[in-house]
Amino acid sequence: MNQKQKFRYICGSVLLLFMLILPLIAPVHNYLSIPTEVRVSTTETPISTEKYEDSTALTAFSSTNDHQMFYEFAGVPLKKTDYKQVRDIRLVPGGQSVGVELHTKGVLVVGHHLVSGEGAKKTSPGEEADVLVGDILLEGNGQELNSMEELSEIVKESGEEEKAISLKIKRGEEIVKTSLTPAYNAQENEYQIGLYIRDSAAGIGTMTFYDPETKKYGALGHVISDMDTKKPIEIHEGTIVKSQVTSIEKGSQGVPGEKKAKFSLRNDRLGNITKNTPFGIFGELDGHMRNAAYPKGLPIGFAEQVKEGPAQIMTVLNGEEMQTFDVEIVSNMPKKSAVTKGMIVKITDPELLDKTGGIVQGMSGSPIIQDGKIIGAVTHVFVNDPTSGYGVHIEWMLQEAGIDLYEDNVKDQAS
Repeated sequence: MNQKQKFRYICGSVLLLFMLILPLIAPVHNYLSIPTEVRVSTTETPISTEKYEDSTALTAFSSTNDHQMFYEFAGVPLKKTDYKQVRDIRLVPGGQSVGVELHTKGVLVVGHHLVSGEGAKKTSPGEEADVLVGDILLEGNGQELNSMEELSEIVKESGEEEKAISLKIKRGEEIVKTSLTPAYNAQENEYQIGLYIRDSAAGIGTMTFYDPETKKYGALGHVISDMDTKKPIEIHEGTIVKSQVTSIEKGSQGVPGEKKAKFSLRNDRLGNITKNTPFGIFGELDGHMRNAAYPKGLPIGFAEQVKEGPAQIMTVLNGEEMQTFDVEIVSNMPKKSAVTKGMIVKITDPELLDKTGGIVQGMSGSPIIQDGKIIGAVTHVFVNDPTSGYGVHIEWMLQEAGIDLYEDNVKDQAS
């Protein structure tokens, strides 16, 4: 290696070392930690002074357009930060166990079967027509399908008239059309199309929040999928009802636990379900929902305000009694775009660990509270560690519920 190459090598190494060390230098670190965007409520002032361990004090002051802040040191402006003014929203925390019933948009194909025809001949008209598991049958002979009964009537009528059924199918994001002719099942004395179908689903979950201003609510924190196809259920309509927890199957490593509950779909209706999304189910309640622990509700905490450390969740372990349990936010991963897994939550409460082993099925949607604010909901459990799981930030659930967060959006709608 000649002298010129050595010189370049030394200079490059020094430069690389300098670039690695630079972010660790206190003043530089402080500068880099200044956010490019912050959110403040209508009751808060964006003016503040940030003090650091090295005694550096950065003062933030708002500009004349009320949408920017400038951080200064010793009177010298250093960095500009945009800020958005958010509404002073107060939500009633959930925690109640709820029963859920969804009616699908169309009827869902969950399997194929053979139809015993004349003699030993067996056929599946649906499979032969390339109808796939996971397909949603939207129309039959031009008639909208929202129940198995409606499809059965079309199958019977077409079979007796020996005519093919024209089907309109939703397959993912694609709309396809096909036709099939019902086969007569001599053993059961009826016409069939060789498809197993489903038009509804039911289960339990946990309420996350209720907005007394709009009567809108959010629950579960994750999408409801069909048990056979594992695909999200597209809903035509849905209902949530009161639910009573009857027992708990304790979770262990590799075996998720589960809440057992009972509810009546005919009685104790709470409200409707209008959306089934990756962030939970949403709709409006028929009446008001109350939480005795927080009668005046709680403000919301945005993703960037969440801290790693102690927090609480509310959920039901027996009957309808809501309880508060200690948890720890192990990791917070705020994003500018909506994500379903924004936090890692660990159960630390001895009572909850003793009764459930950690996070169990049916606990999804349990609100997470930190520093007097609702910050999100429990969503998924880690199968290999039932004491821990994921949480979703509350702002993404509010977005799905159609609750405006920003003051400017409300003003624009009003004008």
